[in-house]
Amino acid sequence: MLIVDDSIVARAVLRRIIEGGGRCDVVEAGDARGALDLLARERVDVILLDIEMPGQSGLAALPEILRAGAGARVLIVSSTSAPGAEASLRALALGAADTLVKPSAGVLAGQFAQALEERVARLTDDIAPSVRPSDAPVAIGPQRDPPRIVAIGASTGGIHALGRFFGTLDASCDAPILITQHLPASFMPYFAAQVSAMARRPCLVAEDRMRVRHGHVYVAPGDAHLVCAPMTDGHVLRLDRAKSASGCMPSVDPMFDSVARVFGADAFAVVLSGMGRDGAIGAERIVATGGALIAQDQESSVVWGMPGAVVAAGLARAALPPEAIGRALNQRFGGRR
Repeated sequence: MLIVDDSIVARAVLRRIIEGGGRCDVVEAGDARGALDLLARERVDVILLDIEMPGQSGLAALPEILRAGAGARVLIVSSTSAPGAEASLRALALGAADTLVKPSAGVLAGQFAQALEERVARLTDDIAPSVRPSDAPVAIGPQRDPPRIVAIGASTGGIHALGRFFGTLDASCDAPILITQHLPASFMPYFAAQVSAMARRPCLVAEDRMRVRHGHVYVAPGDAHLVCAPMTDGHVLRLDRAKSASGCMPSVDPMFDSVARVFGADAFAVVLSGMGRDGAIGAERIVATGGALIAQDQESSVVWGMPGAVVAAGLARAALPPEAIGRALNQRFGGRR
């Protein structure tokens, strides 16, 4: 593990917490340039990165650090990474795996130490077995029959994957897009604005009884599941706060289940990077009713738990990088990208 922080005290405390857990060997850098120099010589699995540092900030250096890290997962540990903070969403969009608020130097222990150990455990554990995607030709459904709804589930690493997905998605794909991304409610207004910019189409935080419109994106609020229901002249969004099988709030499973029930074979579901198995139960319903389901591949995922679970269960028609998923969807709408 690489700790990047300009504070000698913070680095010492973080090192003590990590080495006390016996999970990782630790190396340190006091700024972004030092981190890049070290990454040129050392292979690391996890990087703890502060944002506010002299010279180049951690946020500005993040893309270069990710490239130099060659697959290392970055956990932002900064006093500016509070839930809902713009810096937190920006870091996640750039490819950080997770964020954690760093308290003042005098309280870098206790609950913070426990939270840090939990975050590191998630980023270093293999949650799903490695499954080699099939080399068989990908068949995602007839091009003459574009889906009427697109539903996307994601968690850790999902914001960056969404950016890559929307980067190749054509305007020709005008089906409504529903997104359940594991984030606290305080993140959602900024997240929706960020998705709107990435998708180049309106994105709204879902509200109960909101009408579903073509060319729009809807994201689940952080405190409710996003589901859809039929109405006499279209479809409407509903918010559900019942306990989910995965324990997640919001959960991908209720969204997938409702999409399968309402749209059947006209649904297109996507499972992007994320920890755990949320979405695997709903994915069974998508496939059973004839919908298409594509998972993000292991190589491009920050964490292959959620997509790996549907691949291992034989539910995904293909495991692809996010850009390729966007292109595959374009093909269903006659797009060229």
